[in-house]
Amino acid sequence: MTHDPRSSLLRAALDAAARGWHVFPLRPSTKRPALHGEAKCPHTGPCAGGHVKWEQRATTDPDRIQAAWSRAPFNVGIATGPSGLIVVDLDTSEHKGSADAPDGATTFGALCERAGHAVPDTFRTRTASGGTHLYFTAPAGFRLSNTAGTVAASVDTRAAGGYVVAAGSIVPGGRYEVEGGTAAVSLPGWLLALLRPAPVAPAVPLRLPAVDGSRAALAALEAECAAVVGAPDGLRNVTLNRCAFKVGRFVAWGDLPRHVAEDAFQAAGEARGLTAAECRATIRSALDSSVRKARPRETA
Repeated sequence: MTHDPRSSLLRAALDAAARGWHVFPLRPSTKRPALHGEAKCPHTGPCAGGHVKWEQRATTDPDRIQAAWSRAPFNVGIATGPSGLIVVDLDTSEHKGSADAPDGATTFGALCERAGHAVPDTFRTRTASGGTHLYFTAPAGFRLSNTAGTVAASVDTRAAGGYVVAAGSIVPGGRYEVEGGTAAVSLPGWLLALLRPAPVAPAVPLRLPAVDGSRAALAALEAECAAVVGAPDGLRNVTLNRCAFKVGRFVAWGDLPRHVAEDAFQAAGEARGLTAAECRATIRSALDSSVRKARPRETA
């Protein structure tokens, strides 16, 4: 008996749809959507009223799935947003480009331990590269977006605007397989807290303490604190570290009291949504490094 990949992939698509997950075809043997992009949209059929993207065309309708997968052995994509899913992607260290770094399963396990919880027992698949996808149902009333490394190193998430490759799909590196769990469980509250966007702080003028000091030092401090307040999501801590380091030379030269720089950056970091502990640790490390490396004023 010969193996018919088209039939097995059709079953994979129907199985996912039976769980209420919206599927769409991926190009055979790849992870790329098989549907046309906006630039090549014919503006006919489903796109007669305007281009319809893969996320909107994903479906649970068995008839539509039968029709699509009868054309070719398409791999199966699951649109996480319409499916009401949050999928945590635990990458292998090699996939992230460094075999020496801990993999996503290790860093996620450590994160769960710090949060005081076991790794959630939920539906999960093994990826072709040896990673793991953990499936969770999205909480009502929240719109979460995709993340990359926000939760922990080598840990990404797929939510609104994202998709994952379903079990049963085949790429040159291997097959996606169900690894365990019978159903996707609700996203744990502690994990939701990590994934929720930080509230946007009200725009208020940054008020620095009135202290003696170099005019250049105070101007630099004000500018760098403003940069921290305006930092984009995902770069808040990096921006705080960079900005505090830049101001550290004025502390080294005696132009600015260290506690003034610390207090100002603490306020800016917390205003941008970082925790007080995160701010203190980052500011201390950045200033220590900057003071230690600062060149003499005349050579700077």
